[in-house]
Amino acid sequence: MNLAEIKAAPVVVPEATLEVRHLSTSFYTRAGVLPAVRDVSLRLQPGRILGLVGESGSGKSVTGFSILGLVDAPGRISGGEVLFKGRDLTRLSARELRQLQGNRIAMIFQDPMMTLNPVLRVDTQMIEAVRAHSSLSRRDAREHASRTLALMGIASPEERLNAYPHQLSGGMRQRVAIAIALLHAPDLIIADEPTTALDVTIQAQILSEVQKLVRQQNTSLIWITHDLSVVAGLADDVAVMYAGQIVEQGSVGDVLDRPLHPYTQGLIDSLPSRNQRGQRLRQIPGMTPDLLSMPAGCAFAERCPRASAVCAEEPESREIEPGRSVRCFHPGGGHGQ
Repeated sequence: MNLAEIKAAPVVVPEATLEVRHLSTSFYTRAGVLPAVRDVSLRLQPGRILGLVGESGSGKSVTGFSILGLVDAPGRISGGEVLFKGRDLTRLSARELRQLQGNRIAMIFQDPMMTLNPVLRVDTQMIEAVRAHSSLSRRDAREHASRTLALMGIASPEERLNAYPHQLSGGMRQRVAIAIALLHAPDLIIADEPTTALDVTIQAQILSEVQKLVRQQNTSLIWITHDLSVVAGLADDVAVMYAGQIVEQGSVGDVLDRPLHPYTQGLIDSLPSRNQRGQRLRQIPGMTPDLLSMPAGCAFAERCPRASAVCAEEPESREIEPGRSVRCFHPGGGHGQ
């Protein structure tokens, strides 16, 4: 192949593991309709880690549950598409979804006891999880479970397999729950703040092991968290949520080093490491809006130092540069930019 042919050759872009297009999820309550997720769009390639960050109540977890089809009544997806390897998950039957859940798509919960049954030994639970989606014998399934525990840095995996969940520490239970999610080398994992309640040292170990396994297995991972320091060390890309919407997304380096949205800037400025010793911590003024009675226009306007008359309209998400988008009329540091 000569130089001209090389230049003319098309660039092959790998199929996205996950593409979320304008997803909306609402809860239909007696008090009214609560729009928990509003017009969320995401794209995730194989082997990439996306950090989904925001304050409590911003819609992060509901986004994760919506992608997996795990939203319970009175909530339901009210619009948009969730394309997993080109298949729209919102149009699949319950049976078709179950074939994917725990097999090609896995969830790691904040509380490992949402995954683990307290009255069954770990080996029973892991063997059942393996055989639910494969034809392995019990012996081979047990060996596979043991190997997966070892991959998660668990010493003496055979001993852990014989234990009940209550006999394990919190960090060990979470490692086992993550190992269960990894049993079938899924194409997509959604992790909902699984290390938040753990000791910092244990958290760092688990994050390192998860990151390594994701690279090895070419898995796509969405890591839901409120902790920007976790995202900085773990993720490739980051999406920042506020009041049910993604207000900014891009590579971790771009978003954390030069945030465009004032909310992202406020989150970064409120970190203790960004404040001088002995001074009051900086914080974002005001409170998040009540989703049952959302203000007109930009949801962040009442708390925003850059707000102007134009913010009475709701901003659209726009791409500032390839792979970098923001939902703001005044991105980057001032009016008119």
